[in-house]
Amino acid sequence: MLFTDYLANYCFPKMSGLEHWLVSFALIAFVMWLNVRGIQMVGKAATAFEIFIFVPVIAMVVLGLARWHHNPFVPLVPPNRPFRDVFGVGLALGIWLYSGYEQLSSVAEEVENPQRTYPRALAMVVPLSLATFFLPTFAALASVGHWQEWKDGYFSTAAQLIGGPWLGSLMTIAAMVGTVALLNSTVLTTTRMPFVLAEDGYLPPFLTGRHPRYGTPWIAILISGAIYASLALHTLGDLISIYVWLRAATTVMTVLSAWGIRRKYPNLARPFRIPGGNLGLVYVIVPPLAMTYITLRYSDPMALRWGPWALAAGPVVYFVVKWFARRAAEKARSHPGA
Repeated sequence: MLFTDYLANYCFPKMSGLEHWLVSFALIAFVMWLNVRGIQMVGKAATAFEIFIFVPVIAMVVLGLARWHHNPFVPLVPPNRPFRDVFGVGLALGIWLYSGYEQLSSVAEEVENPQRTYPRALAMVVPLSLATFFLPTFAALASVGHWQEWKDGYFSTAAQLIGGPWLGSLMTIAAMVGTVALLNSTVLTTTRMPFVLAEDGYLPPFLTGRHPRYGTPWIAILISGAIYASLALHTLGDLISIYVWLRAATTVMTVLSAWGIRRKYPNLARPFRIPGGNLGLVYVIVPPLAMTYITLRYSDPMALRWGPWALAAGPVVYFVVKWFARRAAEKARSHPGA
């Protein structure tokens, strides 16, 4: 969706709503194809995307800092705007930008030596992610200013003001490639979840279908793609507002599950273990819970209106998957040799 927004804003300003959705659909279909090909193909594509993105980002940071004329921290909060609105939207955007790392566990089976690979990869990726989001914004505000004009897609405008049309065009392409990379990794980590749930009997068994050549859960990938295509009918701001509530619920359940497993199964062998004993566990649990409360407390009106409904869908889905699990168990008992 954000890919198509950039395309419409800078290449095809007269793009209709249907054309906007068709472009989004084509992009989703391409990413689905990459994921059906397997994690190696996804990884190669992700590496190529990221290398391309870094070129204009580094150029923008270097040129922007060399032309420092403004204080990038003034104003710290836009004037004449309620703090709640500003803080809520900013926090929601930050959570959206930096969330998703826990989903790496869903593809651990397809990763060689994840106990060693994941910590090393996170040690490199997290600082790079912080720098990639912070430094271009910092350099642009310091060199160009015009904070009042910042909106979706303004990075390209700032890059053009800093380095000229070549950098503006390159940044636009990089932003579009970045959205493809984000969708690519999101599909990889989320489509394995319905596959595993189906294997455990919590979803219909047809979702366990594997591609005959690549061994990937292609049916789950295609169904997820159809859901993404339906969501592309909404604006990015609306989706982020709802997403934050669902992300908050996921965060709470994830960190509390760590506490529950440590309490119920203290001697369980663990490939990954939170260091520091009980103090380390508190450190891992309390900050996310506090952040979750702040996020929900300062949600924007859109999130407050629809977020609770999104959360309320959770119990409904739970009883549905329990029904599938009961049906699967009954079938297994009636056909033990099947």
